[in-house]
Amino acid sequence: MSGQNDVTLPRGTKAQGLYLALRDQIMSGRLSDGDTLPTEQRLAESHGVSRVTVRKALDVLADAGLIKRRAGSGTTVCGPVDHQCAAMNFNTLMPQLVEIGNKTTVRLLSFSYEISPDYVTRAMGWGTRQTVQVATRVRLVEKTPFSHLTTYVPADIAENYSENDLATQPLFSLLERSGVKIIDAHQTVSATLALPEVAQPLGVAVGSALLSLDRVVRDLAGNGVEYLSALYRPDMFRLEMPLTRVGQENERHWEPAIGQMNGDVQ
Repeated sequence: MSGQNDVTLPRGTKAQGLYLALRDQIMSGRLSDGDTLPTEQRLAESHGVSRVTVRKALDVLADAGLIKRRAGSGTTVCGPVDHQCAAMNFNTLMPQLVEIGNKTTVRLLSFSYEISPDYVTRAMGWGTRQTVQVATRVRLVEKTPFSHLTTYVPADIAENYSENDLATQPLFSLLERSGVKIIDAHQTVSATLALPEVAQPLGVAVGSALLSLDRVVRDLAGNGVEYLSALYRPDMFRLEMPLTRVGQENERHWEPAIGQMNGDVQ
């Protein structure tokens, strides 16, 4: 699905909000293939909107192929195509980054050298802003985009690989080839909404929910060698975290079962 249908629903309108809510239910499987949607009147009442608003949202869902509308028989859901979700075990991060990089394709959207933004400068632990190589890529599984990646790498490291290298090889491999000895990384995960410049290459509607991941990678000396800002389609990616019950009596609690957590790659 592309985000092009979204042009008929201005950002921030009630029609777009209803469209996104129903779309997310369909994409997540909460509404399954063949399910019948409530009537326009019921949808209007439950979402606090007019029937005109409901019709606008349903029209876009129908144009996107997510529902079928038949007079006299109601509106039924057309389940989305099942996508393969890329996953990895954090214990074997490095080899899996290479493996999945070889199994997926990447489209390089931009490549440039710029002065590091303030938030990147702070995250990397630099006292002053530095020249960095900035690249934005979309990674695809069987021609379906699933991640939008923007990376910032110090210029003295990035000069060891070319724009063509970045379009054909995982950045992790290029850093190692450049002589970088990676020791650890710190990442944060949150959620955000797809802006137009991200929605179009990811093939989602503007305003769709996305998983957001920011990662700082450091070398043996503790220097920041990469800042990654990644956005993932929720229908293509999930985080799994097995939990183990630990402690004694009243102090028992849940802890992550380290080594069994699954996630995605860049």
